[in-house]
Amino acid sequence: MAVSDPHLDVEREMHAAGARFVIGCDEVGRGAIAGPVSVGLAVVDVTIGPLPVGLRDSKMLSEKKRELIAPLATEWALFSSVGEASALEVDQLGISRALGLAGKRALVLLHEMGANIRESVVLLDGAFDWLNPALASPVRVQKRVKADRDCASVAAASVVAKVNRDRLMITSDGEYPGYGWAGNKGYGSASHFAAIAELGATELHRHTWLKNTEAIPA
Repeated sequence: MAVSDPHLDVEREMHAAGARFVIGCDEVGRGAIAGPVSVGLAVVDVTIGPLPVGLRDSKMLSEKKRELIAPLATEWALFSSVGEASALEVDQLGISRALGLAGKRALVLLHEMGANIRESVVLLDGAFDWLNPALASPVRVQKRVKADRDCASVAAASVVAKVNRDRLMITSDGEYPGYGWAGNKGYGSASHFAAIAELGATELHRHTWLKNTEAIPA
């Protein structure tokens, strides 16, 4: 198995340890200078079928392939959702708390769909649990670095979240023309910064980040 191929080994270990459901969790838009930060969730259990053909971490897929795989990933998972925190909320709360808020909103959507959150463990990409501080009732979280690359549920969550956020930015490009969001998706490309210098920042920009662009992660 190539290192870029996600699998269900980790999820199966979690099921064997007592988790009835595993909720893959990943974020997109953390390093953008415009647009929301989004959190995707994808629920699997021991009955889940074979992975969608071509499923990968969203960063390893072209935009065209993500668009093709996103509906397959949504159909494959028992439930999936995307929650967002706006650029204004990123400015007001900071990125970690905004991620937690987006994750909380995604969990609420799962609950409304009928997902059993209480009997689930969240498999979260990364080494830091930004989700539980945003919740009134904590959920079980298992952190794993590179989970978006290795774990199928997290890869599915990443693709669904990325496609959802990209579509929002493409729509916003029509509402606020000149910034190239259909291409850069709100990230800090040279042409994007040039557009800000010429046109000014919009309400969809993260204004606190623009004041210190050297601190923006790649």
